Amino acid sequence: MYVGTVVIIVVVAVFLLVLLISAIKILREYERGVIFRFGRLRGTKGPGIFIIIPFVDKMIKVDLRIITMDVPPQDIITRDNVPVKVNAVVYFKVMDPERSIVAIENYMLATSQIAQTTLRSIIGQADLDDLLSRREKINKELQVIIDDQTDPWGVKVSTVEIKDVELPQSIQRAFARQAEAERERRAKIINAEGEFQASERLAEAAKVLSTAPVSVQLRFLQTLKEISAEQNSTIIFPLPIDLIKTFLDKMGGLR
Repeated sequence: MYVGTVVIIVVVAVFLLVLLISAIKILREYERGVIFRFGRLRGTKGPGIFIIIPFVDKMIKVDLRIITMDVPPQDIITRDNVPVKVNAVVYFKVMDPERSIVAIENYMLATSQIAQTTLRSIIGQADLDDLLSRREKINKELQVIIDDQTDPWGVKVSTVEIKDVELPQSIQRAFARQAEAERERRAKIINAEGEFQASERLAEAAKVLSTAPVSVQLRFLQTLKEISAEQNSTIIFPLPIDLIKTFLDKMGGLR
């Protein structure tokens, strides 16, 4: 009889201990607990330590930190009929824990689905050039639309970023040819500008030298010095006509 009483006491004590442990809840600073009592919403508790009624209250934990969600690659055709594969990343957080549980069955899945459908819709209305050059504008448009859809669930979408745009091989080759042609065009323009500037400098130098014949002779001698410094086996020595003009005039007079 005594042993049976001890066993009953131990069982009751263990049962009460289990009840006490299940009644005590501890939530971190970034967590909230949505409490339901007999299926009815009773409010939100946390962070810290608090007590619920076992078998009567049910707590659903909600994380309030910013969640990073990858949007899987979507096969989309742009407005100018170019097939692309686009993926993105969405940053969002729960602002109202009660609505995130009561208003939607699974806010994580719902946000992901809304992000995918909105991405296909917005990219399908844009041209390829806009997608590549005006990505910030498209990101902002995606963020506004997705945030409007998730607001009734107590979810705030803060940022949407397109991560990668995968183009068909034919489009990539066309872009590569276009970039090469553009580089060649710029190189020709730079070369032509260089030649034009050089011709202007030569014309200015010719004007200066024409007013001072001695400068021409000095330049001529300097050139000969530079040629001889290179130790060439053959040196072409141009003879200025002015040096032999007098001699030629005398020879003509003798004839």
